[in-house]
Amino acid sequence: MTMQFGSATEFSNKCGVTLMNTPTGRVVAEVMGAKEGVELTEYPSMIRVDGVNRLNFDYEELTDALGSDFDGSIFEEISSTHYGRMVHLDDQTILFASPEDAAEYIGFDLKVD
Repeated sequence: MTMQFGSATEFSNKCGVTLMNTPTGRVVAEVMGAKEGVELTEYPSMIRVDGVNRLNFDYEELTDALGSDFDGSIFEEISSTHYGRMVHLDDQTILFASPEDAAEYIGFDLKVD
């Protein structure tokens, strides 16, 4: 059987985000690309950041790398599309491949009554 257009239905355990290929986006991508299980794909105007299970954009780490403040508003400014469950916290943005892994952050109760 031939699959077309990436129509595989099994769970990939991946999540990702597209960053603008700007000086800030490039530094963020380089920091994330140095982490285990993270893959970067560069295009002329954007950089794909794909990870296994979870991507954690730690604002303090990114502030140190940039030499200037990094927070959720800057993350929103340099990012466009994403896949996986995205959770914004005061000190980080986390992407989860599995919505169940994000349940504690989004107040989703996994218990069946």
